Amino acid sequence: MTDPQIIHLPGWLLPVGLLVPPLLALTAVRILRRRARRAQKEGETEPDWSVPQVDILADADSPVHRWDVRCKWLGLLGYAFLLVSLQQLHWVLAGLVGAMAAVPLARLPWTRTLLRLLAMSGFLAMFLIIMPLSAAARPGDTVLLFGSVDWLTFNLRGLELALLIIGKAVAVALLMEPLLATAPLNVTLQGLNRLGVPSVMTQMASLSHRYIHVFREEASRMATGMQVRGFRKRSDRATAAALGNFLGMLLVRSFERTERVHEAMQARGYTGRLPATAQRALNRRDILFTCGWLGLGLALLVIDRLI
Repeated sequence: MTDPQIIHLPGWLLPVGLLVPPLLALTAVRILRRRARRAQKEGETEPDWSVPQVDILADADSPVHRWDVRCKWLGLLGYAFLLVSLQQLHWVLAGLVGAMAAVPLARLPWTRTLLRLLAMSGFLAMFLIIMPLSAAARPGDTVLLFGSVDWLTFNLRGLELALLIIGKAVAVALLMEPLLATAPLNVTLQGLNRLGVPSVMTQMASLSHRYIHVFREEASRMATGMQVRGFRKRSDRATAAALGNFLGMLLVRSFERTERVHEAMQARGYTGRLPATAQRALNRRDILFTCGWLGLGLALLVIDRLI
């Protein structure tokens, strides 16, 4: 057992290390958003990049598009579970390379994918700051001290743990893109049904995805109406009362809309189960593709535990 190794660095490196990465990330966000706006159609609003883009490229053609949706769930989701079980950083990075390969394999545009990752960067960047600065020094650790700031230590073991978490999160986010964007949502959810997931859960997911946008538009119209009538947010009791009334009205309107939608579905013959599309038979390529992804994840897990 050895004491922590302490390395003294110039004090100016601390503000540089804290400021330069956010500035680079902000610059990358602006460049990618500019490219995304150029690719958007006139009048189209910018999507929320913090959530996966569902069935946005379902009509394209690629090996992932032709992959049976049941095998797609098993292969990509199974690979994600195996990847997050890894404990060593270099094998997580190897698994991340595999997840990155899924994006061009599905012929998804990198601009959208990178914007999705950059939308997560604000949350993930906190790990890079908090964990190295808060990790307690243990025997064998390497600790950095910046100038005369003795009370602020930067633990490289904490940095490694932060990179481990970030690598897993980025890999899972990359895998969700080809999983959710390469088939219509109803087909993707029906694949879960055929794997044994209860139909009620997939119906709730399908209806929630369809009508969450309607409720967001309703909330946006109500907020615009309040602003036109002179409402301004303040830190007082009147603002709290107005926001409470706003949420109450939104809840009532959403509930009434839900009842109308359910009555319309019953009038069209809904009996508790949505109509299913034609089932596609599995072929050898689907099975081999699935075994390849699961085999890659299992190989990484075995090597991670043994080496």
